[in-house]
Formats: sequence, C-alpha cells, structure tokens
Amino acid sequence: MFTLTQLTSFVAVAEELHFTRAAARLKMTQPPLSRQIQLLENELRVQLLDRTNRSVRLTPAGRAFLTEARRILRQSEDAALAVRQVSVGEAGTIAIGFTAASAHSMLGALLEATREAVPRAEIVLREMVTRDQLEALTEHRLDLGLGRPSVTGPDLTSRPAGREGLLAALPLGHALAERAGPLSVADFDGQQLLMYSPTEARYFNELLISIFNAARVAPVFSQYLSQVHSILALVSCGLGVALVPEATARLRYADIVFKPVELPMPEPVELSLFWRKNNDNPVLGTLLEHLSRTWGES
Repeated sequence: MFTLTQLTSFVAVAEELHFTRAAARLKMTQPPLSRQIQLLENELRVQLLDRTNRSVRLTPAGRAFLTEARRILRQSEDAALAVRQVSVGEAGTIAIGFTAASAHSMLGALLEATREAVPRAEIVLREMVTRDQLEALTEHRLDLGLGRPSVTGPDLTSRPAGREGLLAALPLGHALAERAGPLSVADFDGQQLLMYSPTEARYFNELLISIFNAARVAPVFSQYLSQVHSILALVSCGLGVALVPEATARLRYADIVFKPVELPMPEPVELSLFWRKNNDNPVLGTLLEHLSRTWGES
C-alpha cells in the first residue's frame, strides 16, 4: 500500500510540474523524491507522470489520482487534528444529565458555557432525576450532572450552580389565587398539596417538609410525584396546589396562577453540578476550568 510520504511527494510534483522545485518545497533532494514517485507508480501499477529532460506532465491517470491524493492527505490532516483536539479537551463528547426543573433555570447557562469552553464538542443531554444521575455518573454513563445537592460517595464531587425561590402554583379560581399580594407559608395549612416523592424527588420533599414544620403548618399531601411538570399538570386539573421552583413559571399554563410566597429564606432551592473525581474525559476538564473562571470557584 502507498504511504502518505509517497502521496505528499506526488502532489508536490504534480502541482509544481518540476522535480527540482518540488524537492525544494519538500526540503529534500531530487533523487529521494524521484524514488518516492517510482515506488508509488509501482504500487499503483500505473504511470502518473510523463517526464522528459525538459518537462513533467500528468498522465490522465495522474490527473485522476491527484484529486484522490489531495483528499486522502486532507483527511489524514483532519484526523490528526481531531485527535490532538480531543487529547487537550478542545473536541470530543460530553454527556450531561439534568432534572426537569433545572431545564427551566440553569441548563441554558450551562449549555452556553459548554459551547464557549469546547465549541467543537458534541453535547449529549439526558433528562434524569438527581438520584438517577448519580447512578449514571458512577456507572460512567454521564460526565456531568445538574440537579439537587444530594451528592454522596467518595468518588463524586460537586459545586454550587445557583439558587432560586419557590412560587405557589394554584388552579385558576382557587381562593388563594384570588388573594392580593404574596402568600405566607401559613396559607397552606389544611390545603390539598401536590407533594414531591420522598424517593425520586427527595430534595424537594425534605425542603418543603422542613419549611412546613418550621412554620407549624400541616397541608394535606394528596399525591406524591417526582417531576415538576407532572405536578403542574395536576394543578391545572384542579387536584391541588403546589410549591414549585420559580423558573417553572416560564411554562405559562393558562389555567395556573403563580404567586410569590414569603419564606424565611428567599431562595431556598439549590442547584448543583456534580461529577466523578476520576473522570478523565478531557472535555469535562476543560469545561470545569472554564466554569471556575467564569462562574467562580466552588
């Protein structure tokens, strides 16, 4: 099989149509250059150049092969560049997990930061609850997770990604929806509340229970659900009220009223990034360095 050196030699001669100039271009002497052309023609079993003491011309086969030789050399250069870019984290693939709620808040900022840090990287997105993201990280199916701060395990590490408040999501026509001004936690005492699952949405479940216990308020937990959009769907059906991250108000349900709630902590909802400490994906390393510079240290 012919070599890249033989192809490079042929392309130089074909473009210069002069062995001496081609040899100077390749920074070599003429005899080794002539030898490379001879080896290439022997390998292909075809004459590529008509050469005399006065001129060098491409044969019809040489003209056809010149196009292919240039393509092969270009592909080899592209392949080498791609490998170098992957090795330094400038290209490659990164798998990012996110929760349904985070899609309406920090996911956009994270994707923008990823495109800035590694514009040639392929981004694979997977929607998962935080618990499933942690499992996927340990099984090497995710590189980076975006979810609630419940990271556990010696191989995982995390950094804050942002905070936001809670809003009351109320069916249109509900008594609390008609009330002027923000609501208080006490307003939820005895209300049919659509609650987060204690297993699949543990963070939100424990957050709301701590808020209600601190205020000595006892809503009636009518349903347990894991996803914010499922909770909103049931609010829309009039099956109860809910407390949801404020970013979900962007969904703009026609039959849901979102109202602010006065809380002891204005922005109690935390969001975190988490990843495996021993993840050797160069793209992840480049992204984390970029986030440290642009978002601040964790």
